[in-house]
Amino acid sequence: MSKTILVIEDELAIQNIIKAFLEDAGYTIVQAEDGIEGITKFHACNPDLVLLDLMLPKIDGFAVCEILRRESSTPIIM
Repeated sequence: MSKTILVIEDELAIQNIIKAFLEDAGYTIVQAEDGIEGITKFHACNPDLVLLDLMLPKIDGFAVCEILRRESSTPIIM
């Protein structure tokens, strides 16, 4: 069973690069384009790791990290 990584990144080109490399390495990738979508997808997919951009629309990465950290100990790379 592959590990799931949630990538919260608003720039499509960066999302695609990260997705391509990680899928080639055998990971399942879930993508979100803003902080609100990232939190929603976090609850939906229960990822093993979160790759989190700091400069996001709607809710920035710092706020997303605070929200996720209150309810989970899932590793977050910012």
